[in-house]
Amino acid sequence: MTAGPVGVDDPHLEIVRPVPPPARHVCPECMVLGTPWVHLRQCLTCGQVGCCDSSPMRHARAHAAATSHVVVRSIEPGEEWRWCYADEQFV
Repeated sequence: MTAGPVGVDDPHLEIVRPVPPPARHVCPECMVLGTPWVHLRQCLTCGQVGCCDSSPMRHARAHAAATSHVVVRSIEPGEEWRWCYADEQFV
């Protein structure tokens, strides 16, 4: 899935910080639990990596709910988009 920015006026973009690319392309929480994931998302506030909503555990969304770090980017090859969980839109 590739999408361009839609909600570029999203107020949650204020919490976006420069985060380095992850060292490993794994969901750390899934690794601990031994559960599979489908795709990975990276928090654009703190850099944490979690699995997507298509994954059984939905760790990226859980992180957003627990921390209010609601803007993520896809770290899948060929995907260049950001998503806001609070507003349920591309940003």
